[in-house]
Amino acid sequence: MDFNPLLAPKIQNYILEKTGTSITQLALQKNPFEELDYKVLLNQIEARTKSKDKLPTWFDAQNIIYPSKISLEQTSSEATARYKASLVSGNSLIDLTGGFGVDDYYFAQLIAQVHHCEINPELSAIVEHNFAQLGVSNITCHANNSEQVLKELNQTFDWIYIDPSRRNDAKGKVFMLKDCLPNVPDLLSFYFNYSKAILIKTAPILDLSAGLSELKYVKNIHIIALENEVKELLWELEEHYIAPVNIKTVNLKKGYQELFSFALNTNHKVDYCLPKKYLYEPNSAIMKSGGFDAISEEYSISKLHQHSHLYTSEELIDFPGRVFEIVQQLPYSKKEMKQFIEQQKMNITTRNFPDSVEQIRKKWKVKEGGSLYCFFTTDLNNDKIALICTKINS
Repeated sequence: MDFNPLLAPKIQNYILEKTGTSITQLALQKNPFEELDYKVLLNQIEARTKSKDKLPTWFDAQNIIYPSKISLEQTSSEATARYKASLVSGNSLIDLTGGFGVDDYYFAQLIAQVHHCEINPELSAIVEHNFAQLGVSNITCHANNSEQVLKELNQTFDWIYIDPSRRNDAKGKVFMLKDCLPNVPDLLSFYFNYSKAILIKTAPILDLSAGLSELKYVKNIHIIALENEVKELLWELEEHYIAPVNIKTVNLKKGYQELFSFALNTNHKVDYCLPKKYLYEPNSAIMKSGGFDAISEEYSISKLHQHSHLYTSEELIDFPGRVFEIVQQLPYSKKEMKQFIEQQKMNITTRNFPDSVEQIRKKWKVKEGGSLYCFFTTDLNNDKIALICTKINS
């Protein structure tokens, strides 16, 4: 691919100048560079704008070429890529679905030799160009089918990394691994000829039990959340591994990480009680993991109800999630609700409760916002209750 037109100083300066400008407004203006397709130029401006928070290293570098909108949307953020890199070690890694190369950029900081496979030749050329701009010299780009690359290289790697495409030409957007490209479940035996360790990234919507039914030798499942939003699941496979699967959750926040781990299918001791002084809501990665009993035992806190997934204690503890102080508890009755909640302003959450947040707001005329938080839930006696709280941390 010829990048020369886009790399002309006057065009690069224009992209920098217009970053952050509405693409809709720019599209109505005349193309200032007749030698360049205006759609290509607008894509660069829009992509660079979107990369500011997600890919600051690329945003800050000079002469970066951005791919199509879909490729940019599908790429890992730098925050999640950095975490991924912490999981691998050794001298060699091959990425079978390289994409925009963000994961490989971070792998290459810890692995001596990284191979980037991308079947789209234009995207492969973009990535190779960008690595040069970023000063990365230990990544080899292959514009070819990854199976063919593995056969041609004919070597073993310390790690294979795969992020299967969730866009299927026949079925549209898919989530089951067998429907993704490449079809990892069918190719696992082939992959293990080239590495004993495989790391697979999947969409956060994939059910853990569904993934386990399709894969074998799963050692660890990493659930990665960024600022309390689950972004991806990582499946760590080790050939012939047969011990219990470990669930590792991480919530990446500014300046620190919330970590929690447990072994799958392990029994845990759980206590139930009525609300005490403090209320705890696990972060989204833990909620996705299903480790509701494990976290109760680990932190020695009681659950309000088997299905409420809210926890309580008399003494304040450091907890991986939101922490509140309960200032008032109300039975969910018309008299109590009307006296306290009507016309109030507060943040509402429901856990194991028949009414939705929208229904509650409409029924009791509660405005959103303010410093109070109200949890509508069910206690151990199966009574519907409302817990009025103030937040201690996020």
